[in-house]
Amino acid sequence: MDFSIKTFDGKNAIAQFKSGCIAVGIFEDGKLSEPAAALDTARVISNAVKSGDISGKAGTTLLLRQTGAAAQRILLVGLGRQGALASKDFSSAAQAIARAFSTLGASDALIALPLDAIKDRDAAWCLRSLVGALRDNIYRFDQLKSRKESATSGVRKVAFAVPTAMASAARTTITQAAAIADGMDLTKTLGNLPANICTPTYLATTARKLGDEFAMAVEVLDRKQIQALKMASFLSVTNGTVEPPKFIVIRHMGGKAKDAPVVLVGKGITFDTGGISLKPGAGMDEMKYDMCGAASVLGTMRAVGRMKLKLNVIAVIPSCENMPSGTATRPGDIVTSMSGQTIEILNTDAEGRLILCDALTYVERFKPAAVVDVATLTGACITALGHHNSGLFTRHDADHDALADELLVAGRATGDTAWRMPIEDSYQEQLKSNFADMANIGGPPAGSITAACFLERYTRKYTWAHLDIAGTAWKSGAAKGATGRPVPLLTTFLINRAAK
Repeated sequence: MDFSIKTFDGKNAIAQFKSGCIAVGIFEDGKLSEPAAALDTARVISNAVKSGDISGKAGTTLLLRQTGAAAQRILLVGLGRQGALASKDFSSAAQAIARAFSTLGASDALIALPLDAIKDRDAAWCLRSLVGALRDNIYRFDQLKSRKESATSGVRKVAFAVPTAMASAARTTITQAAAIADGMDLTKTLGNLPANICTPTYLATTARKLGDEFAMAVEVLDRKQIQALKMASFLSVTNGTVEPPKFIVIRHMGGKAKDAPVVLVGKGITFDTGGISLKPGAGMDEMKYDMCGAASVLGTMRAVGRMKLKLNVIAVIPSCENMPSGTATRPGDIVTSMSGQTIEILNTDAEGRLILCDALTYVERFKPAAVVDVATLTGACITALGHHNSGLFTRHDADHDALADELLVAGRATGDTAWRMPIEDSYQEQLKSNFADMANIGGPPAGSITAACFLERYTRKYTWAHLDIAGTAWKSGAAKGATGRPVPLLTTFLINRAAK
């Protein structure tokens, strides 16, 4: 889908614009938005509203033809109450436009909505919401079906009406939004692929393709190289599987040579049975999504490459399967991490932290400006926050508070929200072991917090944050599938960093 900007400053200029369809807003009180009023030269729009054909309720639509305007069709879209437009209502309108455009015979369209009328939101947020809704609506995952879903023709070229003074900023916004959508598409596809296809080797191949496409340096370490780094914690998770582990490093050096990089670390468990601490069978198929941390980091790197972001960003992905077998790690086994700290593995299903801790030690060599790890780490995070917010964890001091604020701001700006959770020394007590430096679990209470506390022990040489995306990375039930989160949050965080 192609996106562009059209500038309109004359009141009636929009009525002269030729396109397959123009989408304009209608309010609940029957009032027309300014673009709708400009198109209503033959009173077709006002008559439709007066007759009750469209209520103006957020997300309602009505398609009009033979309107007297140069456009072949006019799509009326309900925005909700005038003067108090909520972001939720605008999002509903954006999704309704996306659905309507997907079934139109027109190949091009113009969207002319009041981008400056949303409470507590700016025009950039509105444009990002529209691009995101349009791209999400056309995403399909049917490549593994013998019969593909019928492809709808629909609108493929969309222009956004903006004032001339906003044109430059709007172009930048839609370029960034399209790049984020590209990244989300990759993240969703990797997540949706089954574990017999999306293996650690497949993730490594995907990384190499990104490197070739965007001139990023890619390094993939195999088992022998991982052993040489003394990553025994990571390798303990691989003991029960024949699938070879991969340790993936991608470098996008878009900033100055001497600038410290931002490092993203993604958990890449391509299938998680729980190992010897076997998970229940019901719903275990969804454990193919346990690599969504890695997928979101790869998706973010795709967005970064697409934008040619002027920032040094390094992605690190430890990837393997967690399987039970006669050679699998047992509960009670003790391993030595790359950092030299020893770990008593009380539960082999708490494996994400075992691969991440070695990756977090590895990234010390980059002398990073900040490190953000992303992982479907704990079911406890879903219990705490549900499926709306990702869990955000970091230490409490000036540098870490600033990093947390950056991530929270990026989440609010994109709707890919996170909620800050505590890390306190009192929770560290739960990780005590009689036989090693620490246990890999702290018991049922505060499970997501103790998991973050475990990771925190490996990050004390740099500024770090942890995102637990167990509740936000995919959906279950009828809407089953990967969401693409937190690519919008991570990419916007990096865009904001690059702008400093």
